[in-house]
Amino acid sequence: MQEKILILDFGSQYTQLIARRIRELNVFCEIHPYTFVPESFAGIQGVVLSGSPFSVRQPDALQPSLDLTAIPVPVLGICYGAQYLAISNGGEVAASSTREYGRANLSFVNDSEPLLRGVDQNSQVWMSHADSITRLPDGFSAIARTNDVGIAAFRSCTQPLFGIQFHPEVYHTTQGSLLLSNFVVKVCGCKQSWTPDSFVHSTVSRLQGSLGNDKVVLGLSGGVDSSVAAMLLHKAIGNRLHCIFVDNGLLRKNEFAQVLESYRGMGFNIRGVSAANKFYDALKGISDPEKKRKAIGHTFIEVFEKEAQKIGDVKWLAQGTIYPDIIESVSVKGPSATIKSHHNVGGLPEIMNLKVVEPINSLFKDEVRKVGLSLGLPESLLQRHPFPGPGLGVRILGEITPQKVAVLQEADHIFINALHKEGLYNKVWQALAVLLPVQSVGVMGDERTYENVVALRAVNSTDGMTADWVHLPWDFLSKVSNEIINNVRGINRVVYDISSKPPATIEWE
Repeated sequence: MQEKILILDFGSQYTQLIARRIRELNVFCEIHPYTFVPESFAGIQGVVLSGSPFSVRQPDALQPSLDLTAIPVPVLGICYGAQYLAISNGGEVAASSTREYGRANLSFVNDSEPLLRGVDQNSQVWMSHADSITRLPDGFSAIARTNDVGIAAFRSCTQPLFGIQFHPEVYHTTQGSLLLSNFVVKVCGCKQSWTPDSFVHSTVSRLQGSLGNDKVVLGLSGGVDSSVAAMLLHKAIGNRLHCIFVDNGLLRKNEFAQVLESYRGMGFNIRGVSAANKFYDALKGISDPEKKRKAIGHTFIEVFEKEAQKIGDVKWLAQGTIYPDIIESVSVKGPSATIKSHHNVGGLPEIMNLKVVEPINSLFKDEVRKVGLSLGLPESLLQRHPFPGPGLGVRILGEITPQKVAVLQEADHIFINALHKEGLYNKVWQALAVLLPVQSVGVMGDERTYENVVALRAVNSTDGMTADWVHLPWDFLSKVSNEIINNVRGINRVVYDISSKPPATIEWE
């Protein structure tokens, strides 16, 4: 049975970072809302309690459903989690007289404790708290302090219960990875055996067991997620996997033919469907972004269902859902939040009476790429920038027409090709061009023009949750701008988007 760490989420902005840091140690972990109670602790080696924007002193403070003093594995509370451990066992938490935000240094470290083994005195940590633990419960002892906070870390003297007031998951805690390694390896006894190769082996075996001799249908998009999901399924069930690649008329220039050919080279059982006009008809007169998404989604379902029925006797629908999609669909304080309509094929499993299989729904984006590398997928595919489900439909602001798609395809093609040519493509997480519903005055030759504006955007990110705009060289942007204006009829102005996420999103719609 696969060993794992259970993370209970109290709503911290850093919870995903905790998971990422633990997984970097080759230890599998899962994030669940703070109310989660596992059916059993088989395979669970430890529990981490996240931070929270809330206070444990509130009358309606968030409380885990687990009895943390009765579970058979070690527990690590971080910030809010540490304060909860203290106050629920008889300690005291009060509003801080001296609040700590940002960098601090540990003035005392008991490095004889397994949790703090190798952590240096004066080590830098990252604090973010308005409350402080003012008195520990009986039977607990402080194991680290800062100059301003007397209880920066503590433990129970009788049970493997630990609390830290700072955040080890953030970059600014310089020995945070060491502390988390101490917890999962020294305290919890994890073997650090979760690797891309082990994931492939266990997933293929699991898929063979659950799918048997059934047929599976998968809608390929040309992106990393669906490609890795397809390869895992292909290894498990071979030609019983039927892949469908739909040209919705909103792909990049020449993408349909190129991607289809590359998939066939991988040995996939795949059929391509040209349905651009059907999507254009569905999008006529629609400018609202969410209505465009729904029109694209509904049309995709119609086309996909028709093609899937030609296969006959299909039992399963495969999807390239990844872990952030799962996490974002669960709200800490209430019912599931809404996922953007293009993130799934909503309604399709029910319409076709299919069961759903999601081979990579436990992986973050960078982990998907590592698994793809282990599977032998080509580097060119694995390093492909993310591309949204509605394609250029969310990069053409306003109504979509075939003419606008053609203009944007040309501008986007010039931008992406230039990134490849200058060796910048793999240094950027995602690059795109956006056609704006704005016309501006220009002069081309001796004539006055009144044509469209294209915005270029390039961002760096790890998983798309946050993103910073990329400082592309000015001379590069100048060349791209000139090439677009000189070669794409209908564009006379190019701008560069220097917004980060948050507050802006990566896509414009």
